[in-house]
Amino acid sequence: MSRLRISAISYLNTAPLMWDFEHGTPEYGDAAANLDISYTIPSACARALAEGAADIGIIPSAAYATTPNLLIIPDVAIAARNAVRSILLVSKMPLGSVRSVALDTSSLTSAALTKILFAKWLGGERAYASMPPNLDAMLEACDAALLIGDPALQVDRARYRTLDLAEEWHARTGMSFVFAVWAIRRAAIAEQDRAAIAKVFKDSRDHGLVRENLEAIAAEWAPRLRLTIESVRTYLAHNIHYYLDPPCLEGLFLFYRLGAEIGALPPARELEFV
Repeated sequence: MSRLRISAISYLNTAPLMWDFEHGTPEYGDAAANLDISYTIPSACARALAEGAADIGIIPSAAYATTPNLLIIPDVAIAARNAVRSILLVSKMPLGSVRSVALDTSSLTSAALTKILFAKWLGGERAYASMPPNLDAMLEACDAALLIGDPALQVDRARYRTLDLAEEWHARTGMSFVFAVWAIRRAAIAEQDRAAIAKVFKDSRDHGLVRENLEAIAAEWAPRLRLTIESVRTYLAHNIHYYLDPPCLEGLFLFYRLGAEIGALPPARELEFV
């Protein structure tokens, strides 16, 4: 396998997926040996693949609908079957009073999800503005703010009204929600062993979810995010679902359909897998 450029997300929720790449061991091997890894935010991962600056990336699921010539690694995802805790709409007022929403520029999928929820179930479209994830500035400019990833986990929920978007999606549809997938530029693996590449990423996920490795991740990340180890452990083990299974695919197809219906996404092509 020749060296490939990988763009990963610098959030807690990707840590189990990156286990083998960051913890090469005699037991698991060195998954990073043939990969050049860089870290960024979800929207930038998608941009890196679209521009050819990366070969593989953890892309927002919305980006698959907007970026041609991508293949998805099967069975691996960042998803939620109910509340996710790290995708929040935050405001100081009741939801019915919200007229404008600041959308975290780190996000593509959650921004589209916000628009879908408002358009379909939460009283109609609002005014949207893209802003960096600074909650104070966002709430100064708009009535509510969408935050994703680690900044959302750090929100003081006692100070604000919050809506967990994955929980709201599940309440409205009964379905899981897929926030991100591993995707590969088709041209980058034209002469690669596709099955071997997919196995590397699945194995890394599986090893990252081993109990003792989850404990190690929780111990490392809890002080970094100023959260308790128990809070981080629960988030990784129960709030995030790391499998692109049939219920997740069903939810993903509905997300694409509703996104296209309200103009938040272009019509998505059929999913193509490695």
